Amino acid sequence: ASVITLTVGGLAFGLRLLKRSGGSFITCIILEFVLCVLFLLSAYAATLPFSHYFSVYVQKAEIQEVILSNINQAEGLYTEYEAYYKKREKRYEDHLKSVVKAKGVSPSCYNSLGFNSAIQDDINIKQRIEILDAQLNPPNYKIIKEENLTWLYASKEYVVNWSPLRIIEVVNTLESEISSWEAQLIELSEWSAPNESAEDYYSNLVDTDVSNNFSELKSPKPLSLVLAIGFYVIMLLSYFVSKRDFKYSGLKVMFGTVGVKDNEL
Repeated sequence: ASVITLTVGGLAFGLRLLKRSGGSFITCIILEFVLCVLFLLSAYAATLPFSHYFSVYVQKAEIQEVILSNINQAEGLYTEYEAYYKKREKRYEDHLKSVVKAKGVSPSCYNSLGFNSAIQDDINIKQRIEILDAQLNPPNYKIIKEENLTWLYASKEYVVNWSPLRIIEVVNTLESEISSWEAQLIELSEWSAPNESAEDYYSNLVDTDVSNNFSELKSPKPLSLVLAIGFYVIMLLSYFVSKRDFKYSGLKVMFGTVGVKDNEL
């Protein structure tokens, strides 16, 4: 946007300088014509993204609602996973206790646990749960979680405060980021403890894509066209009000200089 604005503004400034230039009239007129054509082409090219911004802005509330919903779901990803592994640990602990309780009836099941006979069963169970927890909730889990949640909190701020460039960045990366985080959690859940029967983790996230709201070009809005034209008129205002330099002698004939003394030109 800044490049287009500088280009259009530079052309308007160039037109003003040429009009006030005291050089060859023919050369200046030709150059003015060329710059006018370039200005019109640049203005047309600039109007499309300018109008597109208004088309997107009209959908601001809808876009914010969808993106914030996606972010809120992503924030719940870790809460959901933690509920999953805690439930899994509790189920495994209950299984171990039930086998220990029935060891007199079914010693083969108890022996299959591979407990250390030198220590008590309660301690064996506790050690097994600690091993499982270390796999499902490793030391770096909290660090990764905090980093990802921090990114989500910042993304939410961009959306709430409507920072267009940042929002586009969030839209383009949010889905891939969530997929990456989910894949990490699934990988953690794939480890199974001895004699454990457990399903891998999966999330219930439903991501709604809003990238089309930014990429799909629509017909220019009347308001955007009026504002764009007004903006271009203001840019050219200095060109319109500038007086043409008549020092070039050929202009005296073309514009009429009767009654005007040479030393007044």
